[in-house]
Amino acid sequence: MSAEANVKKGIGASLRETRTELKKVHWPSRKELTNYTWIVIFSVFIVSLIIYLIDSGLGFIIEKVVSL
Repeated sequence: MSAEANVKKGIGASLRETRTELKKVHWPSRKELTNYTWIVIFSVFIVSLIIYLIDSGLGFIIEKVVSL
């Protein structure tokens, strides 16, 4: 539906439709949410570590090249 149609329909009808659509959503359980959260935290840690190692390595190499 277009924005104009939503305005003509009214705020109440839009809110009812939104509520109906939210009931159709599969919400994760607490256990699933906890698992996904730990996966994200672990992934961010690993990627951060990789970026740190690459940055440190390149910094070391550049320092040695510049000091020649």
